[in-house]
Amino acid sequence: MKILVIGAGNMGLTYAEGMSKSKLLKRHNIMVLDKSEETLEAVGRMAHFDTYDELKTCVPQADIIMIAVKPHHAEELLKELRPLVTKGQVLISIMAGMHIKAIQAFTGLKKVVRAMPNLPAKVGMGLTSYVASPEVSRLELLTVETLLNTTGKSIKVDNENFIDASTGISGSGPAYVFYFMQSMMDAALQMGFSHNVSKVLVSQTFTGAVELFNQDNISPNSWMKKVASKGGTTQAALDSMKDNKVGELIKEAAFAAFDRAVELGKEY
Repeated sequence: MKILVIGAGNMGLTYAEGMSKSKLLKRHNIMVLDKSEETLEAVGRMAHFDTYDELKTCVPQADIIMIAVKPHHAEELLKELRPLVTKGQVLISIMAGMHIKAIQAFTGLKKVVRAMPNLPAKVGMGLTSYVASPEVSRLELLTVETLLNTTGKSIKVDNENFIDASTGISGSGPAYVFYFMQSMMDAALQMGFSHNVSKVLVSQTFTGAVELFNQDNISPNSWMKKVASKGGTTQAALDSMKDNKVGELIKEAAFAAFDRAVELGKEY
């Protein structure tokens, strides 16, 4: 089995590196295509990749094609693929907003998987939600899931609406966490801590809280009740957040990302 990754940006290269470690693949079974000579030179120095700069030289060799380019490059690329692909190939798209039917129409391929990854995939802690067209067989879908899991975990969703929804939660979600972390670091700095100490205070607090949440079947609300004492410091912070409707603002932000994902899909 040979894999072609089109686009060696952050997510494309992350998946290529992850998949290269899969037991399903052998050395030199991953092809990477990119238009940047500088990027290809860097990727070419990695012994387990074969690099290409032209579609016609690598697309016919691939069993699975992963497209990891920016959405505004999608239409042109998919049209270029059309005369080169064969009906047995499976196409995985991690492009935001590009629906399966649009990909099928542009390329002529029926076996299409639409996936939404997130940035923690870079450290093997990613979450990828995905959905497939009916033409993708159970065996092919199992193979795709195995490959996606090389960067963390994957979740199969029922339809493409949940791909757009997961964009608002997990896809864009790391940025919400970083936003909260930055705000806490800014507060720590204002309290007089150094930058390095502020970073440790915040990062370890987040890491520990997530580990507590993952190790027990307790809701975030229940954990907050465990941490907060009536009239105490934590309750004062939580009351401030409630008074300022921080929870509602976070939900609005998630829905803003969801709505934008839906809008992007309407462009094709």
